[in-house]
Amino acid sequence: MRVVFMGTPDFSVPVLDALVEAGHEIAAVYCRPPRPAGRGKKDRPTPVHARSEALGLEVRHPVSLKSPEEQTAFADLNADVAVVVAYGLLLPQPILDAPTHGCLNIHASLLPRWRGAAPIHRAIMAGDAQTGICIMQMEAGLDTGPVLLRQATDIEPQETTAQLHDRLAPMGARLIVEALNRLPDLTPEPQPEDGVTYASKIDKAEARVDWTRPAIEVDRLIRGLSPFPGAWTEIGDSRVKLLASKLAEGQGAPGEVLNDTLRVACGEGAIDLLRLQRAGKGAQDMETFLRGWPVAAGTRLSSE
Repeated sequence: MRVVFMGTPDFSVPVLDALVEAGHEIAAVYCRPPRPAGRGKKDRPTPVHARSEALGLEVRHPVSLKSPEEQTAFADLNADVAVVVAYGLLLPQPILDAPTHGCLNIHASLLPRWRGAAPIHRAIMAGDAQTGICIMQMEAGLDTGPVLLRQATDIEPQETTAQLHDRLAPMGARLIVEALNRLPDLTPEPQPEDGVTYASKIDKAEARVDWTRPAIEVDRLIRGLSPFPGAWTEIGDSRVKLLASKLAEGQGAPGEVLNDTLRVACGEGAIDLLRLQRAGKGAQDMETFLRGWPVAAGTRLSSE
């Protein structure tokens, strides 16, 4: 098929690769514009932009798709279908209507649960047992369109957003290739009205750990915000990101370190901190972290 691909971050790259490997013609790739990054603040292309150039594909990165000129340029591609995954721009109705078979979105949740911007983070933070991928026919509403295909997967007890992201990205790639192969025979299923939840964008204000919360909630927060923006606490006067954890037995004052291997008491129960990152340093496992900066039992981690 003649495909317009629309995506921006790392999550989208395996999908682009899968479409190319499956033999589909990529008419053009749309992604967000380059942004200043690094110490020199030079414009850095997005992961999809960089991969597209490596594949020799035409790349477009408009700031908006609302202008008649951009909509005409899109329609002139004469695409059979557009594949959209974590693109980051609103698609106006003329864009949705332009391809022969419309626009298909790869969404990282089991719709209608977790419509919106941060479905992987929110699934872990909420303690969901399962998540998955849906291939959805896009319409004007926020992730409201009918679903063509879906595949579920269990969320592992210690899984972080980064780890789940890395499992879901190739799953989405496989599922969209299947959807395109079967497109004439697939029946879109409207999403049920019951069970709708919204995965709002992660606010950095959510990231500070409140040790008075139950251990199960603290553990979900740490795993759900890893690696970005990263849940954090203060150890002494230093701000430390907490990037991996697991539930543990123990009790004490909230935020109290219970042993010499960073078991920390919560409002109910305790957690083991498994991976941490000091400001200006790289992420380290617990043993390496403690060799460079011992944290004695009885230390209190701040929640304020």
